[in-house]
Amino acid sequence: MTETAPSCSASAPCETTPASQVPPWRRVDRVWLVTLATLGILALLDPPQALPSVTFTLDALWGILPFLLASVLIAAYTKATGLDQQIARATAGQPVRVITLAALFGALSPFCSCGVVPIIAALLAAGVPLAPVMAFWLASPLMDPQMFLLMLGAFGWPLALAKAGAAVAIGLVGGFVTQAVARGGGLTDALRPGVGLTGCAARRSLRPEPVVWRFWTDADRRGTFAGTSRETGLFLLKWLTLAFLVESLMLAYLPADAIGAWLGGEAWWAVPLAALAGIPAYLNGYAAVPTVSGLIDLGMVPAAGLAFMLAGGVTSIPAAMAVFPLVRRPVFALYVALGLGGALTAGLLYQMAGGLA
Repeated sequence: MTETAPSCSASAPCETTPASQVPPWRRVDRVWLVTLATLGILALLDPPQALPSVTFTLDALWGILPFLLASVLIAAYTKATGLDQQIARATAGQPVRVITLAALFGALSPFCSCGVVPIIAALLAAGVPLAPVMAFWLASPLMDPQMFLLMLGAFGWPLALAKAGAAVAIGLVGGFVTQAVARGGGLTDALRPGVGLTGCAARRSLRPEPVVWRFWTDADRRGTFAGTSRETGLFLLKWLTLAFLVESLMLAYLPADAIGAWLGGEAWWAVPLAALAGIPAYLNGYAAVPTVSGLIDLGMVPAAGLAFMLAGGVTSIPAAMAVFPLVRRPVFALYVALGLGGALTAGLLYQMAGGLA
């Protein structure tokens, strides 16, 4: 890129600052620097772990690449064609129906807590309201049909149905709470500056324009498509790379089974502590099933296991790292509160319903 992001005001046209006038320290991307520094420190302090961490990160990026590319191209296409304005209008009405469908679809989608981030970015950039996005965002990492079948074999019907119901319920509650906050005047702009429409582009989006499906026939729209693809793709790539690297270190130095072994017993604090322990104990995807099954065999109560899985799927540190630079702080805080609160509530309700048997 040869220019920084444009800055606009209501009374002044867009202006750009040449890259040559930007101080050198501001041209260096700090996220990539942190990633490289982390690898360098790891190579010095624990050389045998360096290669496995690099391999894990590359494998995770390769696995998520189709979703990353699809989400970036969809976001760029909707912006270049003007379709984002139509999507925003179409999803603004009938919030109950849209939020319900988003939560149900999230529970059926095969995305993990990091893998869902590119999809969330595309939806928000396309103008989809935050409430249904939040419903999908919370429900998606918690359940999908394959995971349900694995849980059914490992735990039986009660816990498998409880987690499936909790995934949908957390998505629904999250969507409707977000909708209520938005109606009260909060969360008016979910994406951080520099992600999605900003500056002049944001002002242009306020004027209704017809959708131009063949955007490539217009030079300005081609530029919008290319610029959005490049900026969104690089933004997501750098943060997901760092998140996956941190995940590899957490799996190596903070194994979930070691943390979960501390949560055995039937004390009143077992479920709340399990929900909190799910944050550093990164439980994501199908690996959570055998891990929690083993923890229950070691003495963890099923209700605590449920809270442990739910919190680890939504509010884990790597997922939070990938989400934090994408959305504004109030949205991030609401996301964490809904995920952690939902995990705790689901665990306590399961315990009260006799899930210990």
